[in-house]
Amino acid sequence: MSLIQVGIIGTGKYVPEKVLTNHDLEQMVDTNDEWIVTRTGIRERRIASAEQASSDLAYEASLIALKNAGITAEQLDLIIVATITPDMAFPSTACILQDKLGAKKAAAFDLSAACSGFIYGLANASNFIAMGIYKYALVIGAECLSKITDYTDRNTCILFGDGAGAAVIGPVPEGRGFKSFEIGADGAGGELLKITGGGSRCPASPQSLEGKQHFIYMAGAEVFKFAVRIMGGSAEEALRKAGIDKSEVDLLVPHQANIRIIQSALQKLNLSEDKCMINLDKYGNMSAASIPVALAEAAEAGRVREGDCLVLVGFGGGLTWGASVLVW
Repeated sequence: MSLIQVGIIGTGKYVPEKVLTNHDLEQMVDTNDEWIVTRTGIRERRIASAEQASSDLAYEASLIALKNAGITAEQLDLIIVATITPDMAFPSTACILQDKLGAKKAAAFDLSAACSGFIYGLANASNFIAMGIYKYALVIGAECLSKITDYTDRNTCILFGDGAGAAVIGPVPEGRGFKSFEIGADGAGGELLKITGGGSRCPASPQSLEGKQHFIYMAGAEVFKFAVRIMGGSAEEALRKAGIDKSEVDLLVPHQANIRIIQSALQKLNLSEDKCMINLDKYGNMSAASIPVALAEAAEAGRVREGDCLVLVGFGGGLTWGASVLVW
């Protein structure tokens, strides 16, 4: 059985209107703009309104992706939403989105791999299509991280923002599309980046609320070390699997967590910064939404042309990582 060539045929992004700058954060916690920019590269981030949930952000990004792909929601066979901030525990945000879009024949589920979630979602969707089970899939990274961020914790509140990025996956001509995936996990590092409250281990209670267990906890130094090691390494492995040399890469689209982590990946891949899509200065870390938003912006700006070789790479809580090589 020959596999169908699968690739990205349309992208879209949405970020909320409200901007939270470093200067705004100076009024909230003991920090300053220079400290944040020097250590992270972040200058501002977007914040969802009280009325907005992840499905709302996902819906806006999905409409644009579908339009750019030239297909309708009714043609979708599958919807995968990568998120750590679902609208609710269940039903899945993907099912809520399916109803909003009117994608009546699409199967739908959420995927939880934190900041690596979009790559995990692409790997899942592409396999369904390559095997001929489905024709079109919609993969979204959508996050409302402001809803789970402790704005009294200066170590984490400077990092995170809200947004959604979407990609329509479908058949592409021979020679185009996904060439490899490299996804993995190290559960031994799960304690380094987590939310403990609200699950079956620690159900919501007055004690969990008082202990701030429903907010993001991150051991920043340890996560940074992991990220520096895994970003470049997983990208290299994806290139090896694809049989493509580093010198052939036209654009790196990395998870937007920290400028120093991105620079370490560029160094490992022998790439200059002009071959990298960087937008974390505007949006901060949007977890699963970071890579698809950056990809959509690269496409909008004309930084991606047909035949270009792209590397998408990210890391996240779990700990997890994911990389993909594709020809546009």
